[in-house]
Amino acid sequence: MTTERPDDDGTLEASDPTEPPVPEHRPDGLDLARSAARAAAASPGTPPARRRTGPTRRRTPGKATGARPDDRDPQLLEQAMGRLIANHGWEVDLRVQGVFGRWAELVGEEVAAHCTPESFDEGRLVVRTDSTAWATQLKLLAPAVVRRLNEDLGHGTVTLIEVLGPHLPTWTKGRLSSRDGRGPRDTYG
Repeated sequence: MTTERPDDDGTLEASDPTEPPVPEHRPDGLDLARSAARAAAASPGTPPARRRTGPTRRRTPGKATGARPDDRDPQLLEQAMGRLIANHGWEVDLRVQGVFGRWAELVGEEVAAHCTPESFDEGRLVVRTDSTAWATQLKLLAPAVVRRLNEDLGHGTVTLIEVLGPHLPTWTKGRLSSRDGRGPRDTYG
């Protein structure tokens, strides 16, 4: 369907049906102001006007921009580290390493002077003592130590304490070793 509209010189010409129809002159004058702005922008030597798109933040799917806080805002280091630790499941590992660092505070100065924690895996804490006498003593104290550690780490975190004696030299090597011999016994205790 072709429509006729007046040209600049007042003559009528057929317009293309794919072109949007030109609205009539509006009484408030906004159409004249817009056409004048377009004509000024199109004049040679004038840079094209940039269109403002609103806030400078990039929009991410599912996230709204605005005055409300969201994950992209600056965070306190403690909150950011807490979220990182929770996302990776490091809570128990960090608490156990904290126990290793505060071993003397948790078990007492005298016990800590003679035994040190070596490893923790699936509820089993391995502790090395510096003598066999302290290994025996720690085996007797193990239930109290487990209770104290679970108070600090959370119920059921430590289920077993494995007590190892001191690192001793082996007597099985050398020219004068005897098979099935009684060995040095408790020489280093």
